[in-house]
Amino acid sequence: MNVVFQSSPWWILLCLLAGGLYAFLLYQPQPSWSKRTNLLLAALRFLSVTGLCLLLLNLLLRQTEVRVEKKTVVLALDNSASLGKAGAAAIPGLQSLRESLEDKGYAVEWQTLQDRPPATLDSVRFNQKTTDLSRLLGTVKSNFEGRNVTDVILLSDGIVNQGTSPAFGSYSFPIHTIAVGDTVPKKDVSIKSVYANQIAYLGNQFPVQAEVRADGYAGRSATVTLRRGGEVVGQQAVSFPRESNVVSVQFLAQAQAKGVQHLVVEVSPLPGEHTVQNNRRDVYVEVIDGRQKILLVASAPHPDIKALRSIIEKNENLEFQFQIVNPLSPAPATDQKYDLVIFHQQPDQTNSSAGYLKKWLDSGTPVFWIVGAQTNLNALNNLQQAAQVLSQGSQTDQVTGFYNRNFTRLNLDAAQMELIRKLPPMTVPFGDVRVLANSEVVLYQKKNNVETTKPLLLLHSGGRRSAVLLGEGLWEWRLEEYNLTEKQEVVDGLFTKIIQYLSSKDDKRKLRVYPVQNQFQTEERVSFETEIYNDIYERIYGQTVNLKVTGEKGEPRTYSYTASQSRFDISNLPAGVYHYSATAKVLGKDESAAGQFVVRDEQMELSNTTADFNLLRQLSQQTSGHFYLASQIPELTARLEKRDTPDRISSTEDLREAINLRWVFFLLVALLTLEWGVRKFMGGY
Repeated sequence: MNVVFQSSPWWILLCLLAGGLYAFLLYQPQPSWSKRTNLLLAALRFLSVTGLCLLLLNLLLRQTEVRVEKKTVVLALDNSASLGKAGAAAIPGLQSLRESLEDKGYAVEWQTLQDRPPATLDSVRFNQKTTDLSRLLGTVKSNFEGRNVTDVILLSDGIVNQGTSPAFGSYSFPIHTIAVGDTVPKKDVSIKSVYANQIAYLGNQFPVQAEVRADGYAGRSATVTLRRGGEVVGQQAVSFPRESNVVSVQFLAQAQAKGVQHLVVEVSPLPGEHTVQNNRRDVYVEVIDGRQKILLVASAPHPDIKALRSIIEKNENLEFQFQIVNPLSPAPATDQKYDLVIFHQQPDQTNSSAGYLKKWLDSGTPVFWIVGAQTNLNALNNLQQAAQVLSQGSQTDQVTGFYNRNFTRLNLDAAQMELIRKLPPMTVPFGDVRVLANSEVVLYQKKNNVETTKPLLLLHSGGRRSAVLLGEGLWEWRLEEYNLTEKQEVVDGLFTKIIQYLSSKDDKRKLRVYPVQNQFQTEERVSFETEIYNDIYERIYGQTVNLKVTGEKGEPRTYSYTASQSRFDISNLPAGVYHYSATAKVLGKDESAAGQFVVRDEQMELSNTTADFNLLRQLSQQTSGHFYLASQIPELTARLEKRDTPDRISSTEDLREAINLRWVFFLLVALLTLEWGVRKFMGGY
């Protein structure tokens, strides 16, 4: 430990002088105790006063810590089900490699596909249902960052069925690969993949397409069947030609009932198959009863209407309809219900549609107002409560927009919304705009690179939901975004969220129980969120919730828990579609909630069982490592043992102010206490 002076060291002499002078003056008179006691007390006072003066110099103590980091080898184990017995057979060889390296001074660690690897190599089980080697090696990088990792040894069959290829990664260590498995395709028929829409509409037909793979059965045929429950929906015979081992089959299924439909695609087994567990795939399709209907009312065609139609029709849950209302085109009947009405430049200058607009407003339907040059602003101010437009005549202005970062209702990505600044100007009314109560600004106006507080787009959430866009030129925004990014995501995403928010129904339930996601894997826990509210919709806790979960076969599972800020988890549910219902007594009243979720059992490890050693060779070559077969583990051990890899010595330097050290404080207190105690014992004051 070294002392670092922040001022001249000559100040130490002054500190010593101060301590000596203080002790001399205090203990100069003839004491009533012995000379030896007097010298002891003077020494104690000298040390304490000198110490206090030295602290005023703000001395720094520099401490250097030297650490020796052992050279480390990490075993990255692909413990997926595709390795099976071949992977387990390689574990004794890895144990021997570990012991040999530890005898040579190495530290040997291991990591598996699981986030937390087993405590011992002997307890590694090859049962994981997916293989993501890129994630495995990424975990090694993060967990051992800063460590003296000299080598990583990857045990794998090279089969990747999740994530990206590990060959695309960048690694700071050599990767030696140990290949296990069989590169010769086994005789097998399997459902390689199944494609189906996640959502279908009640009463409609929807396609289900399956790709059937056959290895070793060229010229043979099999039967592919689509089932719903025990009912056969469709059946086709397929032949496997010699030039291709993958055949595509398509079925049409009927959306018969609301909720999640569980379909199964199966291919009949053939003699001599390696396994029949991959001869079926589960398909889950959510059937909904109709789309949300969006009506756009305008007095004349406009490019912005085409832009809005394109945005709405990109979402398959929304249905777009268009009506022209002007003096030459009488207003149609309003007996049909809509989830949202968009008024484009309505009411117009003639205000001929005033009665028609009033009918929609009286019905309580949410409204999206889009203002343009033909909008009657005085009439508009009387029809909506989001903003008051104080325009000067029919004058217009050209402004661009920028995102209000304080707006959080729609969970928009602020970084993405910065693109709005680069889009062309919109035509807006010239004048002031006053934002009314219960309204939030989404976009502000920017004029000549000057950011203003005038709103360009705002939401109103008081009473009936509504929104106001104070400009026209949306079609130019979409074109310019595509010109800049070759995509139409930011503008379309913004207006899609606005439309979805306006057309959605308010959830006034006091008990809300729902799974955190719609689909889970069999190895995952099914997690439920629970929200309970009082009469003014403040979150409350402590109520007992009774939850019943029912599978496809009708077997109920019941649970009871106390509502808290943490989630409620259920484990070990088999694959299938589940209905759940929850009940609780909230403020003396019985409340309930219900819904569905899916548990999937995807046997991805069985869809391809042919090892890919070429991937492992490429990975080793890219990282300056070496490729080995499982039988060559002793050769890898010998190669690593021959290298003279030193341990890494690192040092850290710590500078601390002496005044912040606890032991200095207690030392000074001890000196002063000892002096006071001796004086009291000797009868001094």
